[in-house]
Amino acid sequence: MATGRYRRILLKLSGEVLMGDQSFGIDPDTVARVAAEVKAAKDSGLELCLVIGGGNIFRGMAGAAKGMDRAQADYMGMLATVMNALAMQNALEQLGVQTRVQSAIEMDKVCEPVIRRRAERHLEKGRVVIFAAGVGAPYFTTDSGAALRAAEMKCDALLKGTSVDGVYDADPKKVVTAKRYETLSYDRVLSDNLKVMDASAVALCRDNDIPIVVFSIREQGNILKVLDGSGTFTVVTQEKD
Repeated sequence: MATGRYRRILLKLSGEVLMGDQSFGIDPDTVARVAAEVKAAKDSGLELCLVIGGGNIFRGMAGAAKGMDRAQADYMGMLATVMNALAMQNALEQLGVQTRVQSAIEMDKVCEPVIRRRAERHLEKGRVVIFAAGVGAPYFTTDSGAALRAAEMKCDALLKGTSVDGVYDADPKKVVTAKRYETLSYDRVLSDNLKVMDASAVALCRDNDIPIVVFSIREQGNILKVLDGSGTFTVVTQEKD
């Protein structure tokens, strides 16, 4: 896997990444560091879309688990993703990267609505497009939102930046003997219930033949390493195990 294989990618980041060493919220230094890596990836010649989760501010499923109405909690989580998208937009534009935020929940005072053809035009003009508010409906995660936008924008791959360096057969933070996979099939991920993305997101990527590349965003410079094939990651594709 190398940069030359891909013309357009969607980068999915967990909201927790933006916390840095904090236990909550947005750490400006961490956002600036990630933005610099996004800029480096764009400068390599890629067209780049982003989706950022909201777990650093509010997670809908966690709210529902504590008795909140699930739909209401999910909408609150969507608003958290808009806050993260605006923070990333600010950091990218301070680096000179033209950026547009498109939200699945319309809020025209701060960002554009999701319009596929407009997003296409932004990418053609060299802008980074950040898609916020998931799919705009409750009961869907930002993973599903990322898969949907990757399919809509005809992305060549979906890169998922997390706190671990790939997909394991057990939680590597709890099981020291956990094995990391180099490659996996979509069907293996679904049948073994491996925690890559939620099932609907994996199925959507499978149906549209979009490779999912799972890597650690916490290691500095890792986006470019993954793109040129020198990093550590797991690729989920149509290939059989």
